[in-house]
Amino acid sequence: MIKVRKANDRGHADHGWLNSHHTFSFASYRDPTQMGFRALRVINEDRVAAGQGFGTHPHHDMEIVSYVLQGALEHKDSLGNGEVLRPGEFQRISAGTGITHSEFNPLADESTHFYQIWLQPESSGIDPSYEQKRFDDNELSNTLRLVASPDAADGSLLIHQDARIFLSQLDADHSVQATFAAGRHGWLQVLRGSVTLNGEALETSDGAAISDESTLVITATTDAEIMLFDLA
Repeated sequence: MIKVRKANDRGHADHGWLNSHHTFSFASYRDPTQMGFRALRVINEDRVAAGQGFGTHPHHDMEIVSYVLQGALEHKDSLGNGEVLRPGEFQRISAGTGITHSEFNPLADESTHFYQIWLQPESSGIDPSYEQKRFDDNELSNTLRLVASPDAADGSLLIHQDARIFLSQLDADHSVQATFAAGRHGWLQVLRGSVTLNGEALETSDGAAISDESTLVITATTDAEIMLFDLA
């Protein structure tokens, strides 16, 4: 079963400095039918104006994965990390017992476009930690590259949940295939371009919840970038 979440059906908040679309209920957007999917709790597509950002704020007991599509995102946290993420870079924060951080667009003349994803951890009260990584384009081209996993397999980011995240940059008319074990679920998020998922058409910023599908065939109808989640 594939249930499409169209981009235009998401929650939306425009604060001037921040233009944010919420796949699931978040902040002032509340929809009891959209409270998350499996371990996924938040998929926010954010655009932060030049020179603006999120002030220092706390998190706890959440796995937070951010991925920058355009611009730059400057991160500072209570663990002493201070980094700038560029397009194509991932950040993983395990909030655990508690962490505070800020996120800021340091550019004077360009907005920052990024996805922020929250997953519920398998257990509460872990030690907070931070990780940042970029995967080479040649590792992503027309294949599903593992970018996050519970065992940091194949150089992926470590997340404290039985979930795996894959990223792919697809040329038009190319396909990738994924196989899900019995009882597993998936989520596909189209970051750029357009694809079909087992024949179902998806456009930029569309998502899809996947259950009871043992095999997925994802075909790019234009050049595209996708993120695929394999969830318990």
